[in-house]
Amino acid sequence: MTAYAVAHLREAAPHPEIAEYIERVTATFEPYGGRFLVHGAQHEVKEGEWAGHVVIIGFPGITEARAWWDSPAYREIAPLRSRHIAGDIILVDGVPEGYDPATTAKTLREAPAGE
Repeated sequence: MTAYAVAHLREAAPHPEIAEYIERVTATFEPYGGRFLVHGAQHEVKEGEWAGHVVIIGFPGITEARAWWDSPAYREIAPLRSRHIAGDIILVDGVPEGYDPATTAKTLREAPAGE
């Protein structure tokens, strides 16, 4: 099942370390089957607030996403970004093939009220 690294990164002033991070990051996730799905694209806010940028990297599964995040190669370059850009980053599983949200709705409907 596909998994994703999703980053919501705040605005930051340009810095040479950010450029170095961007130049090096792809080489850290490619060995784990990762690829950029969203990077450097403009987004359109429809509800709430979402200042900053969105980055999404797809992986074959959550095991590969975790292995990338914990890899020595990524841990080495992560400070190049984190010293200059605040943000929130999550790893999350996608839904399996054939996923039906009606199953979730049914579970919610059958749960006792107030739970």
